[in-house]
This record gives sequence, structure tokens and C-alpha cells, in this order.
Amino acid sequence: MGLLENKVALITGAGGGIGRGIARRFAREGAAVLVAEIDVDSGQRVAAGLHELGGQGCFVQTDVLDKKSILMAIDEAVSQFGGLDILVNNAFVPSENVLLEDKTDELLEQTLTSTIKATWWAMQAALPYFRAREGGKIINFTSIDTETGAWLHADYNAGKSGVVGLTRSAAVEWGRFNITANCIAPTAMGATFHKLAADNPGFAEHAASMRPLGRCGDPEEDIGPVALFLASELSRYVT
Repeated sequence: MGLLENKVALITGAGGGIGRGIARRFAREGAAVLVAEIDVDSGQRVAAGLHELGGQGCFVQTDVLDKKSILMAIDEAVSQFGGLDILVNNAFVPSENVLLEDKTDELLEQTLTSTIKATWWAMQAALPYFRAREGGKIINFTSIDTETGAWLHADYNAGKSGVVGLTRSAAVEWGRFNITANCIAPTAMGATFHKLAADNPGFAEHAASMRPLGRCGDPEEDIGPVALFLASELSRYVT
């Protein structure tokens, strides 16, 4: 049996990048995965491919800027697979890379909604289903940018810092329900990485040179195993 046999996971933004890598890793360990993705083509393609890896997949078009859309995805996971064990809040909406003084209220609202609000909504919606299973796993995403104060990312840094605080609160408050809550700061080759690499020649090489291992993380082979650990019983005392 795989580490996630008979487990149900919902992963936002699983149609590409880091979300896709985690979905594929989970499927290889026997999980049923709800692919919550805004892009129909990529979402359907990833969900269909999970069957070939030994798991199950179902796609639901999901917009993390829309609370109703997130709640629908949570309910669909339970409807399709009979419950929910793992929630991975990976998706967010990138904003324009401009200086703090040039960030508009609209950019700020979009970023805070797709990071901290979307994570909040999904966690609250998942709680009753976790309690019905007598436990659950929450995996949220922060960023090393919050530690470095990355230029041009003021709204993103604020949102991801909020996700860290929310995750710590859930770890403390929901431990009584046998729910663990953890954050990953992946610095991996996700969708944003590939866009920056395409738009800026030499970006990928420069990014790799800044990493202690001299390379950037692969979503499925490098980040996927960390998410797998946090989603499985191997991390039953890690929160």
C-alpha cells in the first residue's frame, strides 16, 4: 500500500507547476485527488493522468478569488470520494511587480484574497469533514520572500506572512481535533518561475546559482516528497 492509500486530497492550483507535482506525487502513493484549478484544459489533463499513476483524479474548476468556488470544490471532493483528509492551499493570483508605493488597492485586495482569504475559506470549509474523519492534514504555502522582503512583492509578502500566522493558529487551535497544519516555502520551478525564466534570459541559471544545492527544486521530485511527508502519517507529530 502507498502512504496515502484510501486518503482524499484537495489541491488548489493543481493544473500546473507545484500543485501538479504534488498531485502526481500523491497519486503515486494511492490518493484520490480533487484537482481544484481555474484552467479547464490543464485541470482536466492532470486529473486524467492521475489514474495512470495509481490514484484517482477529479477536476473542478476553482477560482481562489471566489469564496463560493472554493466551498464548491471542498464539497465536490467529499461528494466524489466520500470524505476529505488532506487540504493543500497552493494556488494564488500573481500581481504586477511594482514598488510598494506603486501597488494599488486593487492589487493588494487581489493578492490578499488569493492568499490569506482563500486559505482561510478552504480551511474553515474543510474542518467539518476533517472532524468527521477524526483528523486531517493542512498544507499551506508561504514563501522565502517573506523572510527577505523581496523587492516588488510587498503585497505578496504581506499575504504570505498572513498565511504563516493563520497556519500557526490552526496548529494550536485544531490540534485538539487531531489536525496538523504546516507551511512549505518551496522556492521551486512553479508556474511563476517558468514565466520569469521565459521573460528574463539567464533568470533560471541565476536562481539556481543562489541555491545551496546549485539547482532549483522540481515540483514532483523535490517538493512533492515534502508535501507527501506532511500529508501522511509519517508527520503525525509535526505541526
